[in-house]
Amino acid sequence: MFTKILQWIKGVLFRMLGTSTVKQALNVDIAISSDMVNALQLWTQMYENKAPWLSKDIKSLNLPAAIASEIARAVTIEMRVDVSGSPRADFLNAQLAPVIDKLREQVEKCCAKGGMMMKPYVRNGEIDVDFIQADQFFPVSFDNKGKITSAVFVDQRTVGQDYYTRLEAHAITPQGCLIRNLAYKSTTRDFLGSPVPLTAVSDWADLQPEALITGIDRPLFAYFRYPMANNIDANSPLGVSCYSRAASGDTCLIQQADEQWSNLLWEFESGQRALYADVLAFEKKTDGTVILPQKRLYRALNGSSNIGDNPEGLFHEWTPTLREQNILNGLDAILRKIEFACGLAYGTLSNPATVDKTATELKMSNQRSYATISDTQKALKNALDDLLYAMDIWATLDKLAPKGTYSAVYDFDDSIVIDKDLQFQQDMRLVNAGLMSKVEFRMRNFGEDEATAKKKIADVQAEQPKETDLFAGA
Repeated sequence: MFTKILQWIKGVLFRMLGTSTVKQALNVDIAISSDMVNALQLWTQMYENKAPWLSKDIKSLNLPAAIASEIARAVTIEMRVDVSGSPRADFLNAQLAPVIDKLREQVEKCCAKGGMMMKPYVRNGEIDVDFIQADQFFPVSFDNKGKITSAVFVDQRTVGQDYYTRLEAHAITPQGCLIRNLAYKSTTRDFLGSPVPLTAVSDWADLQPEALITGIDRPLFAYFRYPMANNIDANSPLGVSCYSRAASGDTCLIQQADEQWSNLLWEFESGQRALYADVLAFEKKTDGTVILPQKRLYRALNGSSNIGDNPEGLFHEWTPTLREQNILNGLDAILRKIEFACGLAYGTLSNPATVDKTATELKMSNQRSYATISDTQKALKNALDDLLYAMDIWATLDKLAPKGTYSAVYDFDDSIVIDKDLQFQQDMRLVNAGLMSKVEFRMRNFGEDEATAKKKIADVQAEQPKETDLFAGA
């Protein structure tokens, strides 16, 4: 939505807007500390492969994006959501389907920045959902459970030479949910400018300056918070990046990994094979400059040496001994520290061949990843529940579908963190030993409910050939 949005937040929210300007425009204060703003800026720079320590000498491994992508993949792979129970539920299920299709990409960004808003709105008889990343909204207030109850969303458009900015404030009041829209016009991007009517921008013309939706006590947006304790601002309910603990402190682990990777690249570059030769071995330009047949391989010695003084002859080969294994070992050790800090199993980023494989170590490592993924899935489920609530309210307000109840069933594939083959074999042994019922076995391994499992077992038993009674009729 914006160019360099975080610089806009810091430069506009705290300089141009500031708490006093926001309070004057919307009569609200922004509930985000400068420490959180600075941290959010760093996380975003790292995710976009623009970390402040990168230079021509320090190259990037792009670890932040890799970490966020890996977590998002494990969280959403084969994820299914089924909303059922009434015609209203069928409508919501159809509206939610496009959201699920785009979820992995959005979850990745949420993991990188610590949080994400999902804000539904009605368009042409359908419910669309805006995904608003942590650097594109301003929290205002929270309830006693740490949930965001009021927030300000920013939309900026360029029309000709002018910049139009819309502030959309959502707030829960005793009367219901109050939504306010204010528009401003400026000739510069970094200045709020003067108030203008919403009709100044065609996309905003149908919006009401103020609307009160009664009968609800929850906001019409859903906040998906990455489930990690906030150690940047302990008093803030806002989420932190999935790699925040590998990016903070005086010794940033991800920076160390980039530096070690750059050392490895330099080791190979500086250790390239070379042939040193007397300048007499090369052709020269008219100005006396040596013409090297291949600049990467050949090096010319100064004219102070000559063939007679060189016991090695005309050419001398230089092939240094590389120290790549020592550097790789150091890089692998740093990567394992990053995995631990980010709640990932050893071998996710580091070399799996170097990971200790005792049963206890493997179990603890896998449990760490399982806890990270399952906690994130739980947080995502809670956010989608809030989203469905908001979508249901909009469906009622705009009479998009008949009123009715709905229930959502979430199915997260856990094969990423659980060895399904091993679980199947262990459960089979329990069934054969009489320690697990066949119904439980099918429910656990085939994802069936109890009624379906019983029916499948009955069908299998009905197909079994019956034993012939040799004494029948005797």
